[in-house]
Amino acid sequence: MCGIAGFFNARPLNRQDETTLHDMIGRLRHRGPDGTGYHLKHDKGLAMGHARLSIIDLLTGDQPLIGSDGQSVFTGNGEFYDYKRIRAELVCDGAIFQTKSDSEIALHLFERYGLDFVQQLRGEFGFALWDGRAERLILVRDRFGIKPLFFHITDNAISWASEIKALFANPRIPRELDPFGAIHQLMHTMVPGTTAFKNIHALKPGHMLIVTRDGDRLKVAEQRYWDMEFPREEDHNTDIPLEKYTEVVRSQLLQAVAHRLEADVPVGCYLSGGIDSCSMLGLASAVQQSPVKAFTISFDNDDYDEAAIAREMAEKTRADQELLNLDAISLYGDNYINTMWHAERTFYNTLGVAKWCMSRRVHECGYKVVVTGEGADELFGGYPAFKRDMFLHGYGEHEKEEQAQLIAAMEESNRIFRGAILAETETTHPAFDSLCGFTPSWIQPWIRTLKLARPLLSDEIQETTKHYDPIEAIADALDPEMIKGRHPLDKAQYTWSKTMLECQILNWGGDRVDMANAMESRPAFLDHYVAEAAIHIPPRMRIKGATEKHVLREAMKHLLPRVLYERQKFAFMAPPGHTDDTKRKAVKALLDTYVSRERVAQAGIFDPDRMHTFLDEYQTDTDPVSLVQKDALINHIIGMQILHDQFIANDAVPEQAESAVKYLISTRNEQLAKT
Repeated sequence: MCGIAGFFNARPLNRQDETTLHDMIGRLRHRGPDGTGYHLKHDKGLAMGHARLSIIDLLTGDQPLIGSDGQSVFTGNGEFYDYKRIRAELVCDGAIFQTKSDSEIALHLFERYGLDFVQQLRGEFGFALWDGRAERLILVRDRFGIKPLFFHITDNAISWASEIKALFANPRIPRELDPFGAIHQLMHTMVPGTTAFKNIHALKPGHMLIVTRDGDRLKVAEQRYWDMEFPREEDHNTDIPLEKYTEVVRSQLLQAVAHRLEADVPVGCYLSGGIDSCSMLGLASAVQQSPVKAFTISFDNDDYDEAAIAREMAEKTRADQELLNLDAISLYGDNYINTMWHAERTFYNTLGVAKWCMSRRVHECGYKVVVTGEGADELFGGYPAFKRDMFLHGYGEHEKEEQAQLIAAMEESNRIFRGAILAETETTHPAFDSLCGFTPSWIQPWIRTLKLARPLLSDEIQETTKHYDPIEAIADALDPEMIKGRHPLDKAQYTWSKTMLECQILNWGGDRVDMANAMESRPAFLDHYVAEAAIHIPPRMRIKGATEKHVLREAMKHLLPRVLYERQKFAFMAPPGHTDDTKRKAVKALLDTYVSRERVAQAGIFDPDRMHTFLDEYQTDTDPVSLVQKDALINHIIGMQILHDQFIANDAVPEQAESAVKYLISTRNEQLAKT
């Protein structure tokens, strides 16, 4: 797990380009503190760099890696699993390996299979491969977008990096917030492939970019190599018994976890009180000889804290549990600003801050790797929004009474999340109605948030975006062929996974806050063999009556504490800002510092008058649903202001950015002391 950066120009490199590459990699040293490597081909206009976090092959695994033909060059971020078997097969076929690194298999597979080599890769990755024979650059991102990869492109140059801040170290790349991206930040849902910054793109999950020179220009082709392809509704096989599905899921999960325990350094587990992370710990404890180190977050609010169940699971597996207690100052203090710097996008809940704090504790405990539970809800139908769509659209007319009872029970059990995870009333949009036959429940609260957020934008941004429909843009970015003819639950899971999984769960809730502290997270559920088993489970086995993730529960039944096996899904979130006076004061300190009239006017994102009318209304609001919704929006508002300070006003130059973050923290601390 590392950081990569580089660029490919249609013209030869000069001496300044060497400095630029070093500056770009320097911005990623938090991802790879164990070493750096560079490869430049001046006549080809190619510069490739790597910051290493050494996990596998600690002695000879430095990058860039050169192919056996001397023509191919590889820099990668991530892990390839089952690499020992693949390496052995390649060696038997005549391949000669220079290292024991998992990464080297990519070069040999490419030499053997050409572009089809990606089909042989299992894991999470974002990498660059230079094909010297064809003089082409190949950028590849894993199937779900677990690892980030961003790029900026012009007619005659492409730059890429694991994080946007590394792109901004290239003086040829302008630094500007995107007005359309600002809308999506505020409504929490990004268009696939976009970011908060103008002309900075995210390589889509399951895609590759192929870049070749055409005279003094570059030609770029995007190619999809994998997608989350559910069967058509009539093709779901309901004749296969439940036991068969549970056996397949258990077998694939066991393999996935075993592969993710492979490392030359200790591997721990994240442990919340949910089925997903508890399953990971249970399987890891069964596979690993020594007790597993389990890392748990505890919040200072009983309604959101799952530490008691996590403790029961740790005791059941005899894990060595590390408990991190987080309060308001932990979530809204200095850590909030540091998390923004690493996330490079806004967040609706301080769960990302909590994860940043936890990765720091993991690092302090001497661990570089943890196995995590992300992806289970996406694959097995775990989120309350999925259940709501299943009950509303996946039942027949003769089941209306049961449907109504299930919806009422589900909404009652998730009442504290209404306004963020579930909309308080049904909301529709014609673009999604046309695409799916209904508007998925997961996007409905953010459609409502958009109605609150858009009027707060500055007159200039409102004029620029007045004809832009962000919901339509999201719907248009999804492949209708992957949605047509699918069951409603499959449609809900697919649309979420192509948007919120990548831009939220795996971004500020995953890689970016983990790698901020040189710590690699490995979500075993997002092994593509597990995914392909899960998507073939019939919808009524994924969600059986009121029970979500039914097949997963049955597969893990004997590993889980009984209370967890019988418990409904409970969202893992940090307590929002309105839940106690200390948090209210901490949020107010952030607002007073970053959303003052002066700072709002300087940034030009929001209208100062309309913003402060909204904030005054927030201070007197007492409706719990409204407060949940406004808390989410306020986090995004604060985040947009901080992003402007960190990346636009200060040009994201390392020394300036570091001093800017320190200044913002000290200013916020002064404000907090006053309150």
